[in-house]
Amino acid sequence: MPTPEFTLLQSWHHNAGAWIEAVRGGTIESRRQVTDQAIVLAILGRQPERVLDLGCGEGWLLRALADRGIAATGVDGDATLVEAARASGAAQVHLASYEALVEATVDIGRDYDLICANFALLHQDIIPLLAAMNALLAPGGALVIQTLHPWVAAAGDYQDGWREETFAGFKGQWQPMPWYMRTLSSWINALDMADFRLAGLQEPQHPQSAGPQSLLLVAEPRG
Repeated sequence: MPTPEFTLLQSWHHNAGAWIEAVRGGTIESRRQVTDQAIVLAILGRQPERVLDLGCGEGWLLRALADRGIAATGVDGDATLVEAARASGAAQVHLASYEALVEATVDIGRDYDLICANFALLHQDIIPLLAAMNALLAPGGALVIQTLHPWVAAAGDYQDGWREETFAGFKGQWQPMPWYMRTLSSWINALDMADFRLAGLQEPQHPQSAGPQSLLLVAEPRG
């Protein structure tokens, strides 16, 4: 029986085309109204010169940062998304699985002022990957994570565990995707175990929404 992590990766391979259309067509309301701007502002607030976008997808954030004069490099585990990012003008985009990043078998550069993961940490064991990213930061660097808000995503079941995204309401043919839900304390503990300290926390919210649209964490290497 395939593991949830394997099924998660396979769903991205299947959904890549539909994802590109959804992102570039602006059909995901929460992104259009709140979360895209939230991650851009969080990055700009650190005034980085070099940024690594972990799980960059089709490259929208790479383009947004490049437009603001920031040297942005991307990495993603899906070849279709990487090619789309490159074709749209993002030259520095690497194809690598998270396992390859943990084992450092792919050179994606180092000494980044900031590494961001925008809705890109969906598997269970993220601590080795966070530790690997810690090693790629320049002195004074930071990690910025935006993810599903656990209180909202929990839907009354507030505990760590695998959930399923069915993409209901999305146009196109989508394959359901498993993703690992973690509580706020679980996020903070994972950062701590990867030798980060929490430096900031935001809950981006639209004025007309009943709850936060995401959770945004800013972490800095300890010591």
